[in-house]
Amino acid sequence: MVIISPADRDLVTEGSDTRRKFIDGVISQQNKKYLQDLISYNKVLSQRNALLKYFAANRTFDALNLSVYDDQLAEYGTRIFEIRKSFLEEFIPIFNQKYQIISGDKESVNLKYKSQLHDASIIDLLQKSLEKDKIIQYTTTGIHKDDLSFEIQNYPIKKFGSQGQQKSYLIALKLAQFQFIKQQSKVTPILLLDDIFDKLDESRVLQIIELVNKNEFGQIFITDTHSERTENIVKQSNNPYQIFKL
Repeated sequence: MVIISPADRDLVTEGSDTRRKFIDGVISQQNKKYLQDLISYNKVLSQRNALLKYFAANRTFDALNLSVYDDQLAEYGTRIFEIRKSFLEEFIPIFNQKYQIISGDKESVNLKYKSQLHDASIIDLLQKSLEKDKIIQYTTTGIHKDDLSFEIQNYPIKKFGSQGQQKSYLIALKLAQFQFIKQQSKVTPILLLDDIFDKLDESRVLQIIELVNKNEFGQIFITDTHSERTENIVKQSNNPYQIFKL
């Protein structure tokens, strides 16, 4: 099931951890090896951080002991980075297509993958940040610092996008997730549209309905606090529907 709801706004407003969870969640549904690497990476990361704290508390340092964790972070992290990069190369064009349909080609958007590994290997990054890591007792470089940059007209959508544009952006993200999962799994997920029409102008609402009315979508559930609005919207589709009032 793919759920589109107001809670998705956290992808824009919250920190990088929320956006990484979005990427990891989509990839992990189809790639169990990726999920295992992610679990292993986070475990080793926790162990390395604990070792840095031990060094600080006991005023000691063991480079050989630390290198054991560095090598493991490099092994798992490099694979995770490559899979994230490959995933986004496929995902971003799908996302852009969905957004342009929803917006009626009114504005350009972009989705960029930000990672320290674009410029250096994990081993090099860990070596360069070692002194800083020892001081703050935390691993400051690696794939756990990756992020997604959400942009509209080449500016951060968090600061320069209207509420309607931000909502359109997030809906396009989740519809791209739907299509990606369907392509990878060969199974059509259930789509839940949970109170998504607020803050959207009529033209964007109509574009969304036109988009999900295509044969590529299977069963769709729509929840809304305005029953008349929902009924007017679903009437415009060519599919049978049933309304339940709770």
